Amino acid sequence: MNTEKLKSEERASVDYALQWEKIDWAIVEEKVNKLQSRIARAVSKNRMNLVKKLQYLLSESHYAKLLAVKRITGNRGKRTAGVDSEKWSSPASKYKGALALTNHKYKAAPLKRTFIKKSNGKNRPLGIPTVNSYCTPPKTVFGF
Repeated sequence: MNTEKLKSEERASVDYALQWEKIDWAIVEEKVNKLQSRIARAVSKNRMNLVKKLQYLLSESHYAKLLAVKRITGNRGKRTAGVDSEKWSSPASKYKGALALTNHKYKAAPLKRTFIKKSNGKNRPLGIPTVNSYCTPPKTVFGF
């Protein structure tokens, strides 16, 4: 029974990895940029109700979530684990993470606090968020 479950989990992991690898990033970026352009046009025309609707569309968009995960896991701090010790380094974990960003009852996890030495010998505090809280909501990644 356990071996069957393990095999199905491995198969699911491979499926997620294939899904992540098959993503056409040009289309994803085009869709997200199009929504962002619509938001910018609505702001310039002072249509705030439309802005709110479009921001909601962007924050709930599957493409925006995929792009948020790609940007966060592709930056300089991608190898730094947060409080939850999670690093979305494999394609399967990235795709699972993007799918997990749909939780509407999300509450941010506490930051992992470390200290960095400054040139004058003092320590500077540094807060490291979890990958999930860094990607959620995608609004924070796309700057609105």
